[in-house]
Amino acid sequence: MMGLYDSVARELLNIQAIQVRTDDYFTWTSGIQAPIYCDNRLTMSYPNVRKQITSAFARMTEHLKRQPDVIAGCATAGIPHAAWLAERLDLPMAYVRSKPKAHGLGNQIEGQVNKGQKVLVVEDLISTGGSSIEAAKTLRDAGADVLGVAAIFTYGLQKAEQQFSAAGFDWWTITDFDAILRLLTDDGAINTNQRNQLKAWRDHL
Repeated sequence: MMGLYDSVARELLNIQAIQVRTDDYFTWTSGIQAPIYCDNRLTMSYPNVRKQITSAFARMTEHLKRQPDVIAGCATAGIPHAAWLAERLDLPMAYVRSKPKAHGLGNQIEGQVNKGQKVLVVEDLISTGGSSIEAAKTLRDAGADVLGVAAIFTYGLQKAEQQFSAAGFDWWTITDFDAILRLLTDDGAINTNQRNQLKAWRDHL
């Protein structure tokens, strides 16, 4: 029987939130050319998929050594998943902007996060880890006790490992690049050469 985490990976492929093109690479916002692209914003439109993701996040949270007081989403794609998880756990929710608001109170953290509160940061995707780490740093600088970053998917890039380690934050994901490759291979959706091409891209980036 397929595990909860594996079923999320399967659903991301089914709704084409994750797509693979080994002959016509995608261009990421950062300019990186990649044979894989993940758009987890699509999950918002599929109630069953987002419920599975929320359940996976809740299970992940159960295994933390310390339980969060607040769930904080990364703007923008992490916000809905943080909201659904906070609702499931009956916890306060906040979100972190990429930069302070240019008007009003000039907040970068929206919602109430008090000094010393344990905060779990929720993100939809980790590529190099930059935006997630900045959100976590913003919360830490505000006095929060950041437990780590939880995301739906990671490409498994070495740069993310290095940046999270350097920043001193733990991080976890529901599924990852290797799990997607296993499913695509098992389905016959990619052949051995394509699988090797994808792994080589990831390992050398």
